[in-house]
Amino acid sequence: MDSVIQNRIHAVRTAMTASGVDGLMILIQENRFYLSGFTGEDNGFDESAGALIITPDHLVLATDSRFTVQAQSEAAGYQILTYKQGLAQELPDMVASLEIHRLGFESARLSHKQYAQYADALSCLDRPTELIATENIVETLRRIKSMDEVARTVSALRVAEQAFLSVLADLRPGLTEKQVAWNLEKAMRENGADGLSFPVIVASGPNSALPHAIPTDRKLKPGEPILFDWGARVAGYCSDTSRTVILGKPDKQFMKIFDTVVEARDMAIRAIRAGVSGTAIDRIARDHIDVMGFAGAFGHSLGHGTGLAIHEAPRLSPVRDERLETGMIVTVEPGIYLPDWGGVRMENQVLVMDDRAKILNADQGPFDPVIKV
Repeated sequence: MDSVIQNRIHAVRTAMTASGVDGLMILIQENRFYLSGFTGEDNGFDESAGALIITPDHLVLATDSRFTVQAQSEAAGYQILTYKQGLAQELPDMVASLEIHRLGFESARLSHKQYAQYADALSCLDRPTELIATENIVETLRRIKSMDEVARTVSALRVAEQAFLSVLADLRPGLTEKQVAWNLEKAMRENGADGLSFPVIVASGPNSALPHAIPTDRKLKPGEPILFDWGARVAGYCSDTSRTVILGKPDKQFMKIFDTVVEARDMAIRAIRAGVSGTAIDRIARDHIDVMGFAGAFGHSLGHGTGLAIHEAPRLSPVRDERLETGMIVTVEPGIYLPDWGGVRMENQVLVMDDRAKILNADQGPFDPVIKV
């Protein structure tokens, strides 16, 4: 077993003791991978590629026949159990053989229906096993990235950035948002992405006032903002970038909004360091946008952590006050959104360090939003 995974498992076992459980069931896909290297993917919230069962002395990966060979090759150090009737039906035998009496589960992953199935199955044991809800045992560890995790994130960024540059080179009026989004997705995959961090956002004109717009058949037009938000997934890790461009000569309003957003982003990045609260960083960007005359036009949080999932702890938010720590990777993505006009968002990923933030994006200097037509 890889020493990195061994250290993670040791930390989880320590947290289990503090939580008062003698077994922990891991169902969240990213957490399974983090603790085992098993890359099996869940096809939906009510479907699972398997579960890790961790006790002080045992490591079990329970899965079905679709993933048995894969699990055996990827999850070194784990006993692989293949269930035939589903996890709920076979969980009692596993729990009994491992002598688990208080089984922790990830409350963020288990639906009420699934919980009832597991509880009912376990109630038949001579000594029923109690199900104990836990929160963020593994996610707390995932907040701090190793140098390998940082390198994987940077690789994902470079794939995404190169794809974006190729799309910009062919950007022109008349293309639809859907066409451009597909071009960007295709370019990321051709450049080496294993997948997407999230569905590509391409929004033009008034549609760009929707922070999470879905690409439509609307055609790009000169003089309108075009908002991109995209990310590649490489070796399990996500990139996340936003850029806003304009076809042809911009007017004064676009440039004022664009400059304000860039200034807010850069002011926030300059303030990031270990020990500072995410709320304080969010306030710096938000206050600048308000002072520049756009109060109320920046509705979402300033940023979030990234890693195996596109949204992880910590948050740079006005409502969730979390202290930044060395080794965290966060996005910084202020925006201004005006209904019937459009929006501008500019986003970088940064690594929190002891005394500063390190920008992970390749384009660290001024970004020219103007695309000549």
